[in-house]
Amino acid sequence: MATVTAEHETTGSIDWQQTDLYRFFALVFAPPTHECFNFLAQPAVTMALCDLWKRLECEGEFPGFEWFASYELYESAYIALFDVGVPEPPVPLFESAHDKSHPAQEIALENTYFYEVLGLKSDPGQAVPDYLVTQLEFLAALRYTGEHTREEATAVSMLRAESDFLDRHLLNWIPVAKSKLCNTGAPGFPVLMTLLAEFLSHRHDG
Repeated sequence: MATVTAEHETTGSIDWQQTDLYRFFALVFAPPTHECFNFLAQPAVTMALCDLWKRLECEGEFPGFEWFASYELYESAYIALFDVGVPEPPVPLFESAHDKSHPAQEIALENTYFYEVLGLKSDPGQAVPDYLVTQLEFLAALRYTGEHTREEATAVSMLRAESDFLDRHLLNWIPVAKSKLCNTGAPGFPVLMTLLAEFLSHRHDG
């Protein structure tokens, strides 16, 4: 499956059928980059996200998509929403910040066990195991492996692992994060998080 390409970045158009949405959402929720800002600033992206909203059958009418007027505003909003706050940011992008029913160490360890299915390890110098982008990249790898194997047993195993990981982790905290983010009134990100939550639900139920 393709991810967002240079062509997409210049035109703002996205072929959702050919786009790996796990990687798409990993891109838009990763720490700020000029690549991501320039892509989401394209006027055509609003129409593309509206199309995705309908494809995922999100509840209600598409609310529109307001993006930031400058890279600096985007960067500062990202930091204020996801990285900085007392005692924590408004919407940390970590599972353990939203799931208080399990110790953070236990959550990180179970994420690590899943990653070992593909022989993957998260780099503690870059991110903890329950970081949203790490989780999405793992799911993208699972999906890619399942779709490109010639062994039916492997494909079935990858699908089962994807469903289990969604059930035990992403769907356990993304709806909570979505509610918190929608209450901030921030531009852009609440719509993206709503789309992510709906996509994850579709993958789990599909």
